[in-house]
Amino acid sequence: MTDPVPTRAEALARLDAFRPRMGRRYAAGRNTDAGPGAHRAVSGLSPWISRRLLTEPEVIAAALDDHGPEEAEKFIQEVVWRGYFKGWLEQRPQVWDGYRRGLEADLAGLEADRARARAVRAACDGRTGLDCMDAWAEELVATGYLHNHARMWFASIWIFTLELPWRVGADFFYRHLLDGDAASNTLSWRWVAGLHTRGKPYAADAQNIRRFTNGRFALRPSDLAEVSEGLESTEPEGLPPLQPLRRPVAPDATRPTALLITDQDCCVEDFAPDRLPLVASATLAASHLRSPLPVAPPVAAFEAGALADAADRAGVAPDRLEARDPADLARWAAAAGARQIATPFVTRGPLRDWLDSARPALEDRGIALTEWQRGWDRRVWPLATAGYFKLRQRIPELTRDLTRG
Repeated sequence: MTDPVPTRAEALARLDAFRPRMGRRYAAGRNTDAGPGAHRAVSGLSPWISRRLLTEPEVIAAALDDHGPEEAEKFIQEVVWRGYFKGWLEQRPQVWDGYRRGLEADLAGLEADRARARAVRAACDGRTGLDCMDAWAEELVATGYLHNHARMWFASIWIFTLELPWRVGADFFYRHLLDGDAASNTLSWRWVAGLHTRGKPYAADAQNIRRFTNGRFALRPSDLAEVSEGLESTEPEGLPPLQPLRRPVAPDATRPTALLITDQDCCVEDFAPDRLPLVASATLAASHLRSPLPVAPPVAAFEAGALADAADRAGVAPDRLEARDPADLARWAAAAGARQIATPFVTRGPLRDWLDSARPALEDRGIALTEWQRGWDRRVWPLATAGYFKLRQRIPELTRDLTRG
């Protein structure tokens, strides 16, 4: 990705530039990983969509306006995947909790297993000896981006050929991807491992890699492991039961309010916060929460720029907070005389964990944590109870009369 400026104006310009390619050209070229600087068949909009500098409905509306539902079908389906993953994880938060616990155990295990730790470092540094893996690792670290097909191949080779801990690989992605999202990243790696759609792991194929990288990588079939089963045996209990979707408490229009802007939704102006009695505003930097290991500086820089742009468009001069001591949030709001904090909905992931840990201190001070929720999420998430097919069937209904929210 070239010069990923984290503003809504940049996002809209990129959206406008890609609109002519959202139809047949996208469907024909979307599976090809053309390499760094050559990803012209795909939009590259994901870092802006993940922070809602662009919303899914407005991106889908652009595709429908220019190409109609049949020609834009593949593009729209890819956009909706993000909502599917978020809704699925909202209804199975135990999977996120298990990922975090498992990652801590995996990292501790690497401290005791020097050989495996060296293999992980080699994979992350682009020193496996497999030219495709090494090129993808270098591209990810250098640019904060990988083509979706390359992400699938990389994860499969990491898990089944290199036999490295899948959660450590997911963490490597999460620390570097500019579009890193707890739900999409975690569940995509689980899908490859055969844990999401159980019994159906994704096997990287040498001929497939050669074909869809335009011959850049010519692996032999013997370079890759034969995948006959996934990692289902590591979770013999199967998937956890569905939980009800969390219903957020909406802001009270009469209470003194502290506006909190996070990179979960950087179009906060859509919620008209100026109609509330605002006594304070802040941006909350939280990208460091993604991992126990250092998060790539470009991820933090993109987050900082997105937060600054969001605050500017919301017309506020915010305090700058960092998600460190959870009690700091209550101290900040109380010092401003706020009786509630208002923020766009925070989905399951590291920031949700941090806000949950901040809740006792807020309650002690009588400060409510309130959230706005977009209508798109309210419509999409209840359909994400099983596989993607159930949701995909409802896309025509979901995409009628779209607006930004």
